[in-house]
Amino acid sequence: MTPQASLSPRAWAELFLLSLIWGASFPAVSVALGEVGVPTLVAFRVAGGGLILWAFVLLRRLPVPKSPKIWGAFLVMGLLNNVIPFSLIAWGQLRIDGGLAAILNASTAVFAVLVAAAFFADERLTAKKMVGVTLGFVGVATALGLSALKSFDLTSLAQLAVIGASISYAFSGAWARAQLIGLPPQVAAAGMAGFSGVIMSALAIYFDGVPSFDYTPATWAALIYMALMATAVAYLLYYRVLAMAGAGNLLLATLLIAPIAILLGAFILDETLEPRAFVGFALLAAGMLVLDGRILRFIRPKR
Repeated sequence: MTPQASLSPRAWAELFLLSLIWGASFPAVSVALGEVGVPTLVAFRVAGGGLILWAFVLLRRLPVPKSPKIWGAFLVMGLLNNVIPFSLIAWGQLRIDGGLAAILNASTAVFAVLVAAAFFADERLTAKKMVGVTLGFVGVATALGLSALKSFDLTSLAQLAVIGASISYAFSGAWARAQLIGLPPQVAAAGMAGFSGVIMSALAIYFDGVPSFDYTPATWAALIYMALMATAVAYLLYYRVLAMAGAGNLLLATLLIAPIAILLGAFILDETLEPRAFVGFALLAAGMLVLDGRILRFIRPKR
């Protein structure tokens, strides 16, 4: 990775806001799961978020692609970046706390390095990347704990589901780089969310039936938050931060999401995590910082 530029106060503020929005999505999912099935929850999120994103695209009169190939790329992107990971994380949170899910989801950065190295010639694995990846995997194994590695049960499967979501996110990044270059990012976000909404709405009706909509205010608040803030607003903000800070600095958001999710989970839902989860996150964060290069620049004497 190339050295990252320093961030302006505005970029820092929007980066933290993005981390806060996505960090709060984990307790929101836990709240909604009290009344709503996994397919229905994800359908609310992506269908609602997709409608908002398409409204933004049309109001801004952004160019809508006509090529069937691009729409096919939107479909695959929707599966890899929305349908699969959102469903796996939500299913995992039926059995594990949102804070632990956020820690395991932070492994996306580690898997992204491996996927990029497999598909792109300019992303080969260097010694620095191997150190970062190794630290990341040790952190994930520590967060999982020896019990999950020795005895396989539904809790272990839930943890692996969240890791599977991270792998799906990593492949979505590679797919976007290969297939969606040159498109307005807001259009790409609307395209993938639109397809995701159609797919998940069909799956929700098939598995959960037609929703009753007779939910408590807390559940409605969680569902609206997931669609409006954690999907539509978060994607639009993501691309603003990307333009201001660059892709490398967005790794900082990944580092901030897990602590925010842990704090909000403890405050809102009285969640508690075992010490190994925090040790695992520390190792995983160290691996991400090595991949980013900041920690090496910090300890390396200045010339």
